[in-house]
Amino acid sequence: MSVTPMMAQYLEIKEAHPGALLFYRMGDFYEMFFDDAVAAAEALDIALTKRGKHDGADIPMCGVPVHAAEGYLLTLIRKGFRVAVCEQMESPAEAKKRGSKSVVKRDVVRLVTPGTLTEDTLLEARRHNFLAAFADVRSEGALAWVDISTGAFSVMSLDMPLLGPELARLAPSELIVTDAKEADLRPVVEDFGISISTLGGAAFDSTAGAERLGTLFGVKTLEAFGTFTRAEVGAMGALVEYLEITQKGKLPLLRPPRQEVQARTVQIDAATRRNLELTSALSGGRSGSLLSVIDRTATAAGARLLERRLASPSRVLETISARSDAVEYSVENPDFTSAVRDALKRVPDMDRALSRLSLDRGGPRDLAALRNGLGQAQALFDAQPDTLPDLLARAFRDLSGHGDLIDRLEHDLVAEPPLLARDGGFIAAGCEPELDEARQLRDEGRSVIAKMQQDYATQSGVQSLKIKHNNVLGYFIEVTTTHADKMMSPPLNETFIHRQTTANQIRFTTVDLSDLETKILNAGSRALEIEKRLYEGLRSLVLDNAALISQTANALAEIDLSVGLATLATAQDWCKPHLDTSRSVDITGGRHPVVEHALSQQGGTPFIANDCELNAEGGAAVWLLTGPNMSGKSTFLRQNALIAILAQMGSFVPAQAAHIGLVSQIFSRVGASDDLARGRSTFMVEMVETAAILNQADDRALVILDEIGRGTATYDGLSIAWATLEHLHDVNKSRALFATHYHEMTALAGKLDGVENATVSVKEWDGEVIFLHEVKRGAADRSYGVQVAQLAGLPPAVITRARVVLDALESGEREGGATQKTLIDDLPLFSATPPPAPTKTKASPALEMLETVHPDELTPREALDLIYKLKDAAKS
Repeated sequence: MSVTPMMAQYLEIKEAHPGALLFYRMGDFYEMFFDDAVAAAEALDIALTKRGKHDGADIPMCGVPVHAAEGYLLTLIRKGFRVAVCEQMESPAEAKKRGSKSVVKRDVVRLVTPGTLTEDTLLEARRHNFLAAFADVRSEGALAWVDISTGAFSVMSLDMPLLGPELARLAPSELIVTDAKEADLRPVVEDFGISISTLGGAAFDSTAGAERLGTLFGVKTLEAFGTFTRAEVGAMGALVEYLEITQKGKLPLLRPPRQEVQARTVQIDAATRRNLELTSALSGGRSGSLLSVIDRTATAAGARLLERRLASPSRVLETISARSDAVEYSVENPDFTSAVRDALKRVPDMDRALSRLSLDRGGPRDLAALRNGLGQAQALFDAQPDTLPDLLARAFRDLSGHGDLIDRLEHDLVAEPPLLARDGGFIAAGCEPELDEARQLRDEGRSVIAKMQQDYATQSGVQSLKIKHNNVLGYFIEVTTTHADKMMSPPLNETFIHRQTTANQIRFTTVDLSDLETKILNAGSRALEIEKRLYEGLRSLVLDNAALISQTANALAEIDLSVGLATLATAQDWCKPHLDTSRSVDITGGRHPVVEHALSQQGGTPFIANDCELNAEGGAAVWLLTGPNMSGKSTFLRQNALIAILAQMGSFVPAQAAHIGLVSQIFSRVGASDDLARGRSTFMVEMVETAAILNQADDRALVILDEIGRGTATYDGLSIAWATLEHLHDVNKSRALFATHYHEMTALAGKLDGVENATVSVKEWDGEVIFLHEVKRGAADRSYGVQVAQLAGLPPAVITRARVVLDALESGEREGGATQKTLIDDLPLFSATPPPAPTKTKASPALEMLETVHPDELTPREALDLIYKLKDAAKS
């Protein structure tokens, strides 16, 4: 069966984009056919229909409305699809000029992938959306990443073994690799939920990459931006190549690439980020993470900067001090902080507005966002204090310099413009006389005609003259036949042109009336054309100032982060940490910010603060922490790691005082679970993570380890934990917090100079354990596991039996000589019969009396009388 011209066009375009769903524009709908339709209908849960036949079979078809396409795009992208958006490049009327059966020209204008989204509705406002590329050139690796929605562009030299930790830090949506590396990298990439895309090896060529980058930034050499390795240039060049492919030549507005160095940031591997829940909770999502608790930023750009800083704490003391001083100034000047935050709340997302305008996906509302944001920036600049710390002073200097642009945007734009330029109505009155005239004719055509009618009646002396309209003649002048001679005689016949005579009326026109008619009929489209022309002028003006606008946007984000952290510190009573180049970690009254926040949300239960002192220079660099489950060991471990991270990102910290010697790496092995996809048991996961720590940690690392060796036999686990602690102390020489249930290990404090015992306090009362959540020096005498099991709700028979077994094992160990097997063989058999119910003892009269007492309602005299009554009751 022959293929229709339209379907032939579809198949040709589809063949050029085999890996993507083709959104084929048909009027007000994007339609999909064949396998694309089947896949899209299932993914979007929309109806699958059919249109025509191909090779004798029905053609499956589904479609989505153009006006609602963004929501459908987001669903498809999240489900792993790529979408080629095919638009009509001409109107049906234009196509008919080539022949009545001509097909409207269509072409793909954009390839939508996870890393190339720009629309606000498709992105999280407070998070970056990175597109990354990894290059391997002559055994040298590099990772480049870009957020096309903001223009941020960075690159880093990176060997392949370190790719995983960096992907965990950046969390890109999409990674580009060569065809040859895909098989090797796919397991690593997909483990982080990142979409992987491939390009040919030529796209990663460093020579071609340098040319692409030079063309993009308008420079002959990249030396102005830094000294890049071949691998770095290859990775950046591949990003630009991919953007040219997906954006169909419309490259986004990218900032010059910023070269990052691993040695300047704290290294945190993927397992540690997951365990510490820095930017996302273990359950998934932002809620419950450290980021969600500390975010007090007022702008989207400030929130994105906060996430970057939290994911990449600095190791440069000068940088950290500058950030911390800015927060301190904001804490000490609450009026300044309050005023700045009020202004920042009115600052739109200028970075993303600028990016959309550069890709020609923006609209008048993006211009208004820049107008409003730059206006607020100028207001902040004008109101800045005389004295500011260096970081804030530099940021405030970058807020001004946009006076002419602000004036132009304020003059030309209405206060609340529409989203799209095609909607019109966004250029202010008085901006363009030609536009004002077109609008007047469009909106006030009748009044203009009425004025012309009055003018012609006066000129002709015929007061009954009327200007009328019909579908045949259009606008015309009508008078009764009694005035025919006058109207058709000089001098009036030079102005009034005869058109038609009826039984009772004569109709005329004039040159001015014909011109006015044309203007009225075309006024709407003419007004829109003028507005679009003015919009393009404003867009070009903005893009000419893009570098300065980006600089101001960055400055606003820096200010927002500083005052946001200050607001957090004031509200939560956080302190400024002292940082230096020593190897000490000395924290007084430290708290876990996420747990403390959760407790406050649950009724205000106070968090028990604890001290931590690791002195790697002449003192104990390792604390060996013992204590029962549920006592707070894991919380204590995590909170000290989080305090170090917060301190090195430049924030105040949740403590009374904190002295942090710069940390180079943070490793956490707290909690574990099976990795069934890789065939790993809980114990294997634990050992893999521990191995990574022992193989990488240096003498400036901070390591927190919890329950090493618990997933195997007792003696195996004890042996592994013992050897691990010795290795950390003797070989890695790291500062460490090491929690364990193996009380035998407390003997290491007497054998290793840098190890000190610490324990979490508990209290026993009537056979039950009370957790005090208080860490103190010393070793725990027992684990209280049976009491914890009782709190968890194990059946009473099981608890009773556990006590019997525990007593037998402990007594056997004290007496010595008996093997574990002998002890177990001597135990009586388990009885499933529930133990007899405990006999109820007579309640104390004093306790019964206390049950009815309400202390808040007692006067001092009544309280004293109560004490005497309780004493008498206790004697009875």
